[in-house]
Amino acid sequence: MATSILNVPDISCGHCQAMITGALAPIPGVDSVNVDIPTKEVTVRYDPRIVGLDRMKEALADEDYPVELVE
Repeated sequence: MATSILNVPDISCGHCQAMITGALAPIPGVDSVNVDIPTKEVTVRYDPRIVGLDRMKEALADEDYPVELVE
């Protein structure tokens, strides 16, 4: 498993948290999603053999939560 932190500047509330979790959690290979509203960071634990960061970034962009930076 790998863990990445995605900086998503448009996170502002619980609705954002629910939308982001709903967009990422169903993707095959994603193990867990943790949205930190104050820091505007999404920590994703995933299997890089199954899913890549590009797929996760695409899913968030589709929900109007573009990723600014990946740590």
